[in-house]
Amino acid sequence: MRVVMMTAGSRGDVAPYTGLGAGLVRAGHEVTLAAHGVFEPLMAGSGVRFHALPVDPRAELHSARGRKLHDSRTGAGKLVRLASLARAAADDMTASLVEAARQADVLLVGGALGPLGYAIAEGLSLPGLGLHLQPQHPTREFPAPVLGVRPMGPVGNRLSGLAVTAAVGRVAAGPVRTLRRRYGLRATGPFAAHRARERRLWPVLHGFSGLVVPRPRDWRPGLDVAGYWWPHETGRGLPGELEAFLAAGPAPVFVGLGSATVPDPGRVSRQTVAALRAAGLRGVVQRGWAGLAVEGDDVIAVGEVPHSLLFPRMAAVVHHAGAGTTAAALRAGVPSVPVPVQFDAAFWASRLVALGAAPEAVPLRRLTAGALARALRRATADRSHGVRARALATRLAEEDGIAPVLAALDRLAR
Repeated sequence: MRVVMMTAGSRGDVAPYTGLGAGLVRAGHEVTLAAHGVFEPLMAGSGVRFHALPVDPRAELHSARGRKLHDSRTGAGKLVRLASLARAAADDMTASLVEAARQADVLLVGGALGPLGYAIAEGLSLPGLGLHLQPQHPTREFPAPVLGVRPMGPVGNRLSGLAVTAAVGRVAAGPVRTLRRRYGLRATGPFAAHRARERRLWPVLHGFSGLVVPRPRDWRPGLDVAGYWWPHETGRGLPGELEAFLAAGPAPVFVGLGSATVPDPGRVSRQTVAALRAAGLRGVVQRGWAGLAVEGDDVIAVGEVPHSLLFPRMAAVVHHAGAGTTAAALRAGVPSVPVPVQFDAAFWASRLVALGAAPEAVPLRRLTAGALARALRRATADRSHGVRARALATRLAEEDGIAPVLAALDRLAR
């Protein structure tokens, strides 16, 4: 079967699909991943074909429009600004997404492209399903992850999810209208399109473990938790300089903010180094999209390195609590200190704390050397966090997140 997966966003929005795609290739499918062109190197050796989409998400986040995300202190405010950024990107990508989909027997749509991907599948009369990395559907059990974790009560939680669903629909509304006209489909607004997907029980598989986020009890049939889709490994090891640093002393702490950007990278870098030294710990600091920079014999700055190779050798992992990095820390079985920056990060940070794999979260807006040092001492000195993290990692290793996707493809083929 010719399978086309499509996704958009940061590295964390793409990497899980590289491993999923490789698994589908091993099962005999012909797989193409449509994603931003800058992520093509992630596919090396996977057997997955690549279709490059326009738009460089890193450049967008560092643009004048992207930097305005930091002007909003609330999840809702950031979501409004992100929606404006994403709306322009959706216009630019639509033609390329349709081009990729024309080569498919089945379409697998990443969460960020949900409404647009559904419209493409309908327009081309293709079977398809959603592949989400976050629990996006409304539920009474928790508020919409992109809005934070402040309890709103069952009704408020569900309303927050509906509000986010509506916002995502509006982002793609223009391109969707154009597509529906092109293929002679009945014109419909975002709300009506969402209701139609729900009535048809459009299937969605979620790429996280039910051990981390149990499937909400009020979700409709067809919304299922598959398990993690681990990124494809390109076969490269750790840089020699980093290997030498690891061998020169006790296990260090990893610090990285992944694809998150920050308004003052210099301040964050200085506070990070001061916290590590106050806690008596060495550090491996990833430059990332934030551009962190450190100097000293007890710290080393690195670029992109495979988390699966590095994290198991760390005493703890300080990270921005994106879905992918949270998963990598859990897989490694090491304690975390989440530093949520924006969107769904506070949700994943709260899950780490609830699971006992992290002592506390240190949100970026409250990051100081003292606060981070305190959390690091708790993460490394209190053995309970490491014990719980290792126990969870053992159970995650027994799960197979690819098998439910293969089963879903078989159902679609029939």
